[in-house]
Amino acid sequence: MKIGFIGLGNMGSAMIGGIIANKVVDAGDIIGADASFERTDEIVKKFGITAAGSNNAAARADILVTSVKPQVYEAVIEDIRDSISEDTVIISIAPGKSLDWLREKYGKPVKIVRCMPNTPALVGEGCTGVCRNELVSDEEFETVLSILNSFGKAYEVNESQMDAVVAVSGSSPAYVFMLIEAMADGAVAEGLPRKTAYEMAARAVLGSAKMVLDTGRHPGDLKDMVCSPAGTTIDAVAVLENMGFRSAVIEAERACAEKSRSL
Repeated sequence: MKIGFIGLGNMGSAMIGGIIANKVVDAGDIIGADASFERTDEIVKKFGITAAGSNNAAARADILVTSVKPQVYEAVIEDIRDSISEDTVIISIAPGKSLDWLREKYGKPVKIVRCMPNTPALVGEGCTGVCRNELVSDEEFETVLSILNSFGKAYEVNESQMDAVVAVSGSSPAYVFMLIEAMADGAVAEGLPRKTAYEMAARAVLGSAKMVLDTGRHPGDLKDMVCSPAGTTIDAVAVLENMGFRSAVIEAERACAEKSRSL
């Protein structure tokens, strides 16, 4: 099985790293193309994949990952659509580009899987929402899932839910990074060295997320465990509630989903 990549940026390279590390295919079975020849050379040297030489060469793979910006998707599709065979499975990671839109731009029946990974894929902790069109068989979809699970966890969702996936997973690392930075700033204001503050804030977020996943308990229940009567935490929680912490997160996700729908 040959896997082609058009676009070798952070997300494309993260996917390639996971695929190779988990032995989905050998590095030599991955061919990649990027608008930047320097970036192509960098990824070829880093992972040992094959340089495609052109988008059309990458498009002749059994599975093609189009990991380019939404703004250039139409131009890339116009360039490669004649090279796509009826057996090729296309994995699209562009927010806002629906299965119907992609099918229309290819101008012929094509097998398309639409997904939204996130940047923690760079450290093997990606979270990916995924859906497919009717031409992708169950066997082909399982192969795609094995690729997506190689750098984290993939969840099959309805296409109507993909904008919510962008909001809660695709874009959310930025919210978490802002939270970690703010937590560290608060600790620095209280006298903690910055390096220690960043590490402690990041580990607090990591450990809290692991508790949600490993225990299966409701986040509100876990929050209550930390909030002792008349203690320090409940006072901090009261300030967050007063400042609209939850509402700010919800509204941010709504804005994100709306932008995704408009792309």
